[in-house]
Amino acid sequence: MCDDDHGNGINRRALFVTGATAALTLGSVTFASGATNPASGAQETRTVRGRLPTGSPDYVYVPVEVPTGVAEIKVAYTYDRPSVPAGTQGNALDIGIFDQHGTDLGGRGFRGWSGGARSEFFLRVDDATPGYLPGPVHAGVWHIALGPYTVSPQGLSYELTITLTYGEPGLAPRPVYPPERAKGRGRAWYRGDCHLHSWYSDGRRTPAEIAALARAAGLDFINSSDHNTQSSHPHWAPEAGPHPDGELLILLGEEVTTRNGHVVAVGTEPGTFVDWRYRARDNRFGRFAREIRRAGGLVVPAHPHATCIGCAWKFGFGEADAVEVWNGPYTPDDEIALASWDATLVASVRANREWLPAMGNSDAHRDPDAIGLPQTVVLAEDLTREAIQDGIRAGHSYVAESKNVSLAFTATGPKGEHAGIGGRLEIARDAPATIRLEVTGAPRCTVRLVTDQGVLFTSDPLPVGGAGTVEWRTTPAYAAYVRAELRHETAAGPVPGALAAFTNPIVLGEAEG
Repeated sequence: MCDDDHGNGINRRALFVTGATAALTLGSVTFASGATNPASGAQETRTVRGRLPTGSPDYVYVPVEVPTGVAEIKVAYTYDRPSVPAGTQGNALDIGIFDQHGTDLGGRGFRGWSGGARSEFFLRVDDATPGYLPGPVHAGVWHIALGPYTVSPQGLSYELTITLTYGEPGLAPRPVYPPERAKGRGRAWYRGDCHLHSWYSDGRRTPAEIAALARAAGLDFINSSDHNTQSSHPHWAPEAGPHPDGELLILLGEEVTTRNGHVVAVGTEPGTFVDWRYRARDNRFGRFAREIRRAGGLVVPAHPHATCIGCAWKFGFGEADAVEVWNGPYTPDDEIALASWDATLVASVRANREWLPAMGNSDAHRDPDAIGLPQTVVLAEDLTREAIQDGIRAGHSYVAESKNVSLAFTATGPKGEHAGIGGRLEIARDAPATIRLEVTGAPRCTVRLVTDQGVLFTSDPLPVGGAGTVEWRTTPAYAAYVRAELRHETAAGPVPGALAAFTNPIVLGEAEG
């Protein structure tokens, strides 16, 4: 149960299941001025107080009856943060809002979400707090969405302050989105970072700051991926187009942040919203993965072995187009993700099934987070949304810690057959294959060649100049695939021998069937 004090008594409603996962809807907040034709600029405020116990549902909805004539709605909230013993979860309460179209799963009524990043927000037709969508404040029942991320043993007491401002709605701006192509180099290797956060969710950087840092990191493309909102999409256009440091392709997306893991939508149509209000037990992820693809995007589970609450991936990889194996500075959970991904390669390649490509992204939020650490380097026909997505989906890519690291990784057969990263070398099982890796920008790093049998080749450290070439010979009978890793000679962070780069695999042998 949840106590909801509207100032005129306690309203209690039992738990029930809505279109989203288990949710609780409270008694309505009402405003009386709709029938009195209030003057333009007049305001009304209501305060709502309540308490959520441990074990509360994922989402609690507070209905707000919005009368006619409202130009702006503003919501501020606070909640208590009592002391808890070490190792015990404290209070964390997220917030968002749905308009008169309701809270049904799919988000037709979605008007914004700031998670725990902001203590207040507003919406009106011509402007809104970052994370929220400008637009008319139509009459009807709106819903403030509370997301009790964690609740302390003492419970979570909250207070909402809802202010309506009356007046003429004003004019809605026409959204402008970044173009789907930038001036590229034709068929080439393009560097990108597809997991970034701006101040439109819980980041602290503006789109302009992110674009400047992306160019400085040597990137050719980025993907917007704010948590659970598409509100940044119309704000990227000024950062695309001609620039002294080169054009930047800006893809639009979202980090769909569920309670059972996060997935990055890469390169969706402008304005696409992807709902996040479900868990693995609800069997709804497939529906939204398909929505991402219908909107022209890629489905990329993020940091699948991250240790933060709700971050580890629990939906499986059957709907994924790629997986984010390396997330930000290299840490032990990245090492686990790399090993887990490699295990999927073993199973897929040995069974002659399609394998899941890997990516790396920075997940940068604020200083000192480095954009482009790491970055995915994609072989694409040109610098367009479709071409970059095709390269990622095909696994024609490698991941590097910075713009300084470049790789050329190939396999060659006895009759001149050739394959590159993400390709297949079509030769007989016992035919010799020459594996060649050319490296620049990786001083004192060690090369490892990894196959379905494990690590079968380890080089001496590269010279301090960072450049070198290694060759290794094998057969498809001995190695079903080969991929390359560059490892630092000594600890470069919390993981000894941390990655400097790794490639997607080259599959060896004739395709069956």
